[in-house]
Amino acid sequence: MSTPTLTSNPSRVLRFDVAQRVTHWLNAALFSALIITAIPLFYGSLFGVIVPRHLDQEIHLWCGLALPLPLLVSLLGPWGATMRRDLRRVSYWTREELAWLRALGRRPLDADKFNPGQKFNTLFVGASTLVMLASGVILQWFRFFPVSWRGGATFVHDTLAYLVAAMIAGHVVMAFTHVDSLRSIVDGRVERAWAKKHAPAWARELDDATRDSSNF
Repeated sequence: MSTPTLTSNPSRVLRFDVAQRVTHWLNAALFSALIITAIPLFYGSLFGVIVPRHLDQEIHLWCGLALPLPLLVSLLGPWGATMRRDLRRVSYWTREELAWLRALGRRPLDADKFNPGQKFNTLFVGASTLVMLASGVILQWFRFFPVSWRGGATFVHDTLAYLVAAMIAGHVVMAFTHVDSLRSIVDGRVERAWAKKHAPAWARELDDATRDSSNF
């Protein structure tokens, strides 16, 4: 496993690097644009209230096509090392984490950098993005697909849109009720004491890295 990045201030540790923070806020902007432009698409009476119908559709289309790009770019090259490592983290689940998730967090957990709720949110939004992109392509260029595909794509796209919007709303609420976590996606750092309380397994990893580096 790669050595975690430490800060010059021993009381603060790096949780998200620049590539991760830029990716997060680009995705947030694109998701916001998609949700705002989707409202008139669901409720036709609102067409033209903010922007002309054609412009609304174009913004929704191009924001949807662009949505995977920030994540893909953030995984490439040397700047993507932390993102790739964290993607492996959210993809790995222990039995204790699954039990914690089934208990809705009402049992103790020796949490890693991300708790199971954060892992589930990340994986759900990532998978939904791919499905929304595929179904959106079918809806946009419908003439190239069978009629049965169009009906299925409409149902999947609309249903996932509501679920993703609800997930994002919950994510925002959780962020504003956990200020330290919110601050870490702005300046990238958290207090070491916070890490020991909320992500003890990750905190031990950081401590081990600190000891190893001090031995050189």
